Amino acid sequence: MNMPKVTLNTLIPGERCMIERIESGTLSVRQRLLEMGLTKGTNIELIRFAPMGDPIEISVRGYRLSLRRVEAESVIVSKNSHQ
Repeated sequence: MNMPKVTLNTLIPGERCMIERIESGTLSVRQRLLEMGLTKGTNIELIRFAPMGDPIEISVRGYRLSLRRVEAESVIVSKNSHQ
């Protein structure tokens, strides 16, 4: 059974998830996200969206990180079943 693709930008504040993969059309965006610690198997939490919806703030590896919405769209995640 195929699960629908869930991207980081579709979560709601407070939701936790685990990174499955990075799907970016450009190598530079993919490399930048990997260098920031967004690697497969990493647990993250969506903290909040900026007032206009961009950027978004996440908690990853013990620190807060802001991502543009377009970057968050390339982060494929699986939601944690127990929040």
